[in-house]
Amino acid sequence: MTTTYQHWIGGSWRAPVTGHYPVVNPATEEVVGEAPEASDSEVGEAVAAARAAYEEWSRTEPRERAAVLDRIADLLTERAKDLVPLLQAETGSTMRVASTMQVPTAADRFRRYARGALEPATIPLAPQPVASSPLAPGGLIGAAAVRRPVGVVGCITSYNFPIVNLAGKVAPALAMGNTVVAKPAPQDPLGCLELGPLLQEAGLPDGAFNVVTGSGAAAGQALVAHRDVDMISFTGSTAVGKRIARSAGETMKRTLMELGGKGAAIVLEDADEKVIKSAIGAVGSTWSFHSGQICTAPTRVLVHRSLYEKVVAGLQPYASALTVGDPVDNSTIVGPLISAAQRDRVEAYVAGARDQGARLAAGGERPETKTGFYVVPTLLTDVTPGMTVAQEELFGPVVVAIPFDDEDAAVRIANGTPYGLYDYVFSADAGRAWALAARLRSGNVGINTVQRHPETPFGGFKDSGVGRDGGSFGLHAYSELQSVVWPS
Repeated sequence: MTTTYQHWIGGSWRAPVTGHYPVVNPATEEVVGEAPEASDSEVGEAVAAARAAYEEWSRTEPRERAAVLDRIADLLTERAKDLVPLLQAETGSTMRVASTMQVPTAADRFRRYARGALEPATIPLAPQPVASSPLAPGGLIGAAAVRRPVGVVGCITSYNFPIVNLAGKVAPALAMGNTVVAKPAPQDPLGCLELGPLLQEAGLPDGAFNVVTGSGAAAGQALVAHRDVDMISFTGSTAVGKRIARSAGETMKRTLMELGGKGAAIVLEDADEKVIKSAIGAVGSTWSFHSGQICTAPTRVLVHRSLYEKVVAGLQPYASALTVGDPVDNSTIVGPLISAAQRDRVEAYVAGARDQGARLAAGGERPETKTGFYVVPTLLTDVTPGMTVAQEELFGPVVVAIPFDDEDAAVRIANGTPYGLYDYVFSADAGRAWALAARLRSGNVGINTVQRHPETPFGGFKDSGVGRDGGSFGLHAYSELQSVVWPS
């Protein structure tokens, strides 16, 4: 029996006036639950609730905000046994990913910004002697720059890690004293709805966190257009991000945009056996981690021509060895994509690449499963930089391999897409890799690793987004600077 959910507005469940839509398990194609369809008026009610709660929450002492965020992390950990199966079912992630990187990571983010709430928000500035003017008498003038909350923040999130992505927005926003209206991705919003009563139980005032959902774009559009929303934080595709930016500009909203990526993993000719092995494992993460539904995935492997065949020969058995199938089976590495539409989209890209002359070196077929939206790990070679499959984000388990002849060519190819989110350099010379990173038009560069550092500023160049969050930079993202000046 499936659960029928309601919107979470002003600290209580609200039945939707326009009904519900089914949330489907990507592996079984069965209905996980019924999510509410939001009307414009319900989005407006959620915004009004957030606006009403803002005065109290923004004036709450930082230590009190920190205590609430810590309690949220505790409750997430305590409720993991109930949340993990729901998140696994609605996202289709493997049980390994669902149990280790969905709920625990969300709890970590709330814990991090519990500490963040206590970080100093005032930047003292040295007094300056100022001459008299028609404006005011002269003297020694003191000043400080103070981070203030933005106000009501609309958080529109992606489907790959629903509560993790939402926690990465809500936690720093609440830490700074903002209130939130969340609009999760339509494919898997149920775990995000479950956060409503959990945050209330942790002590968050009613209205400080609200969740509205919908099967299409209407709820998000209403949230972006609403005049009482001060900021939109969005994670998703570049195409949708551009539409949001245009709409948000009409009311001069602050925006934080974490958009698409087309990560390049550059393998230089000096790479030794250890570095090559590291590069193969890193590129292979496109297949083995959440079926390539990761914006930071190294989906393009650019290899010096002298090592090209060797790297391709290492990637082929890697792709073929990964177990594709039921995500609740502990032996499964590659689960389904989020929907039939996404599977069909990825398959169309692969077919188009073959029509343009690319060679299928691994994968390319559907697995023998009775249900589910699967794409097997796929490796395309004989790819040229201008091919569609080398230019656009697929968001699936597909890697393209491209040779290069020198470092300048590698930089041209890496920078030759509209994106610039996360690139990688693999070299036996870390100093050389560091220097090469400076030439990459990318917000993030990994050297000999795809591991992340939790305190780094995260965001992209070009079509990969606007702004940075993560670590203390997340506090900056969800605050405005106010200058305060006085005579000494």
